[in-house]
Amino acid sequence: MANSLVIRKGTNLEKRSRALRAAQYLRMSTELQRYSLQNQAAAIAAYAQQQNLTIVRDYIDEGRSGLKIKGRAGLIELIKDVESGDADFDHVLVYDVSRWGRFQDVDESAHYEFVCKQKGVQIAYCAEQFDNNGSLLSSIVKNIKRVMAAEYSRELSVKVHAGLCRLASLGYRAGAPVTYGLWRELVDESHRSKGRLGKGEYKSLKTDRVRVQAGSDEEGEIVRLIFRQFAVEGKSDAAIARDLNRAQVGNQHGRPWSYLMVHTILKNENYIGKVVYNRTSNQLGQKLKRNPPDQWVRSAAAIKPIVDEEQFARAQRIMADRYITISEDEMLKRLRTILARKGRLTTRIINSAPGLPCSDSYVDHFGSLRKAYALIGYSASRDCDWIDCHDLWSGVLEQHKAQAIEALRSDDGICISSDETGAGLKINGLNLSFLVARQSAKPKPEYVDHWRVYTRPVPLGLLVVLRLDGANRAVRDYVLLPLAKKCDGHYLRLSDMALARLHALRFERFDELIDAVRKRLAASRAASATTIRTNKRVKPSRPKTKNGRARR
Repeated sequence: MANSLVIRKGTNLEKRSRALRAAQYLRMSTELQRYSLQNQAAAIAAYAQQQNLTIVRDYIDEGRSGLKIKGRAGLIELIKDVESGDADFDHVLVYDVSRWGRFQDVDESAHYEFVCKQKGVQIAYCAEQFDNNGSLLSSIVKNIKRVMAAEYSRELSVKVHAGLCRLASLGYRAGAPVTYGLWRELVDESHRSKGRLGKGEYKSLKTDRVRVQAGSDEEGEIVRLIFRQFAVEGKSDAAIARDLNRAQVGNQHGRPWSYLMVHTILKNENYIGKVVYNRTSNQLGQKLKRNPPDQWVRSAAAIKPIVDEEQFARAQRIMADRYITISEDEMLKRLRTILARKGRLTTRIINSAPGLPCSDSYVDHFGSLRKAYALIGYSASRDCDWIDCHDLWSGVLEQHKAQAIEALRSDDGICISSDETGAGLKINGLNLSFLVARQSAKPKPEYVDHWRVYTRPVPLGLLVVLRLDGANRAVRDYVLLPLAKKCDGHYLRLSDMALARLHALRFERFDELIDAVRKRLAASRAASATTIRTNKRVKPSRPKTKNGRARR
């Protein structure tokens, strides 16, 4: 027929209908008005009308920097839809190259565009003077535009950093929220106060400034108490935090104190009237780095002092002595001195000795405290055999866990999930944990054998304890006990006399233990089924009249 519609061979109607569909990507940080979302959308709509495109999707990143893709949910979603094949469009319309991103590595910007092209989605920059058609001219201009966008961010970062350093040198606040005993005041360009800034509040006008002021007299007294206890009385950060919590003194957030909060206050120069800036920096979204003290920007007499400078300096000297760097030979020499003075060595003695590195430092340098002891010719009285064979018994627990999985997996109606972080299983929602308990030494021969196991990290459910023999070299027997609630002190004593009180069962062989676990699971399933049947509601029958009809 002459008027019939003829479809050429190989024509994909779905693809041709999608060819006129487009998505728009809008991004705005906190820059100029010409980059507002409304202006971008208007320019993109005009371009779409010229190219006979229909905008069917919007991907928006509002208030997001273009330095990296992290945090840009709109662009992440766009790339995800394109890669997964869920995109129902063949064009992505962007205002210009800088809205796609100001990536510091221009290859990253090209990578995301290549991902779209590989899936048949074309990127169009609506406000640029070139067509993104892959020609030599467009490729050169587009790459130059990407470099210019990245360089703009670098120059802007330098200017902003210099401006913040200048504000800090004039005594204004240019950083994070203040600590305890301080508050922020907003002032205008004539230094007139505009009120107090609360938590999470920031200035809205570029001409406004933020100053730091001393808090109430009560807060100032708490700050002076912290410095006095640390610098004069010799208390540690943790001890000061405990004293404040016992006195029910809240921090700036109204929550209990920690030793890190106390340590932050002891280092803060705001309490002697100085504003300090540029201690850390992460320009252009890079990793946060600590700057050397010669790059810090200080402004003296910017805040009313709360603490005496001499006491503050003494606190800094005490903290500096904590982190003094000495050689390993000097570490061992000081350890010998403490040994000669105390006659023995323990973790508590090492940590409390003045001028001696903490026990963790000896572990980091020598591998363990016992190796450090051996280098100075000292043998600790503590039995460390259990520590040496810890890895061995961890492997034994893993073997028993694997055997339990193999034995129970073939049973019908049992669903097993393994805990990859420890020797534990979850069987039909019931936790089954494995622990090793070594036999404690008996003070007298007539005492009964007893074992002690630490249950704090174990979830509630069933606990399998492998009790070791007298030499703690082999498994003596197995104990299965229910844990319905956390134990006081987190320790369980598992002598033979205590098993009945704990409702525990003892088994000589592991297969007997598995049979008992099966019975527990069957009883649990039966009880669950009975509960479901008893909880079923029975519809009450209506009383009937004499003639058999239901009473209305």
